[in-house]
Amino acid sequence: MMRRFVWTDLDEAGRADALARPLAISDDTLVESVREILTDVRENGDEALSRLTEKFDGTRPMTLEATPAQMRAAWLGLSATDKAVIERARRNIKRFHKAQIPNPIDVETEPGVVCRREARAIETAGLYVPGGTAPLISTLLMLAVPAKVAGVRNRIVVTPPGKDGKVNRVILAAAYRCKVSRLFAVGGAQAIGALAYGTETIPKCDKIFGPGNAWVAAAKSLVAQEAGGPAIDMPAGPSEAMVLADAAADPAFVASDLLSQAEHDTVAQVVCVAASNDVAKRVEAELEKQVAELPRAKIARESLKLGRMIIAGERVDIIEIVNRYAPEHLIVQLKEPESYVGAVRNAGSIFLGPWTPESVGDYASGTNHTLPTYGAARAYSGVTLESFIKYISIQQLTKKGLKSLGPTVERLAEMEGLEAHKRAVTLRLEALQ
Repeated sequence: MMRRFVWTDLDEAGRADALARPLAISDDTLVESVREILTDVRENGDEALSRLTEKFDGTRPMTLEATPAQMRAAWLGLSATDKAVIERARRNIKRFHKAQIPNPIDVETEPGVVCRREARAIETAGLYVPGGTAPLISTLLMLAVPAKVAGVRNRIVVTPPGKDGKVNRVILAAAYRCKVSRLFAVGGAQAIGALAYGTETIPKCDKIFGPGNAWVAAAKSLVAQEAGGPAIDMPAGPSEAMVLADAAADPAFVASDLLSQAEHDTVAQVVCVAASNDVAKRVEAELEKQVAELPRAKIARESLKLGRMIIAGERVDIIEIVNRYAPEHLIVQLKEPESYVGAVRNAGSIFLGPWTPESVGDYASGTNHTLPTYGAARAYSGVTLESFIKYISIQQLTKKGLKSLGPTVERLAEMEGLEAHKRAVTLRLEALQ
């Protein structure tokens, strides 16, 4: 089901091919279609949202905005068991992200010159929660919880309605428990447009968060490039995972981790780096066995066609593959997995050892599952508390500080030919004499 490669047999072009991503996210036709959707939303607001939702989701939402009463009713309607699992995941996510609250910085860089840095939460965050093929309540938790901990005042959720025109009741329930500000039944590129531009009903947001399909990823990228457009958390498209496996790895565990990502989307990509042909064969046999039992088998099989099975037994090759690919999820099922962590420069999130399935990070260990894909882990982190924070620098000089530092600033301004900059210092130095 997955294309197989032997790393040491490949030249540079072959290695690039082995680690190539699906093209869907960068398809020119898709990008142009997304541009048209964004323009429609910018010009036609709520009317465009209803029309586009009917076109792409097959339904018009009964109401665009879910009321606080609806969210509360959904929470109260959950079983005690379901409330407990949501609460446990929420608690772990909150605990890990609360530990990330930054401390102020206060430094006297030289006598009489004090520089400070203070954190401020962004004002309005748009939280995109996928819900097309699966209602991802976990994503709501991963975004709404740290946004609340960070102090974001307006936490705006958008999520696609189901075929009945309603938001999934478990998403409504989780939204209530996470105390989101507002929630709207709209998804896809049109939802990103609404968060970016604002409509009659949906407020314009300062920054947009959340994973999504290729359409959502393209929309986030496009609105972020516009003058005055919102910031985004990261480039985040279809899901992906890389599993490292040697002879000690349980092939059933390896296959289950690969399939947990493959079932997300037909354009999700999974890669297994196997230490030998024998390991590869055993994993492939498990994949065939397990995929047949999945309710989303059709999606997973299509995804596996984009997958890769790479044979590489040497540590240096394994590390090269990981850092070149920069996976969203890296699952290390090797002897002494901790020994590999320090060498990994590029990965969204790492899962160590046989008892750490990728699913725990997706749901409830406490780390965030909103992670960079498509190689963006070379430059981006996943969502953290600081994703919802910006920093303000502050400085204050005493008379003594300006007397000491002023001449340096005057000369630097002269070197740049900026006389007004120099005079702003000179006037004050003269006033001190």
